[in-house]
Amino acid sequence: MTSKEIRDLSPEEITTKLRETREALLQLRLRRQTGQVEKTHEMRSSRKDIARMETILREKNAPAPAAS
Repeated sequence: MTSKEIRDLSPEEITTKLRETREALLQLRLRRQTGQVEKTHEMRSSRKDIARMETILREKNAPAPAAS
C-alpha cells in the first residue's frame, strides 16, 4: 500500500487497515515458524506498511501548529 493511498483514507479506515495488517503479519510469523512461508519478503513489506500507516495516522491526529 502506498503512502498516497493511505493518505486518502480516513483515520478510522487507517486504524482498521492497521489492525488487519498486524493480524496478517502475525499469521506470517506463525507460518514462518512452521516453515510454510514461501514469500519471506511479505513480512518486510507488511512491517513497512504498518510503519507508514502509523506515521500518517499520527500526522492526521496531531494538532495543527499555532501561527506566530
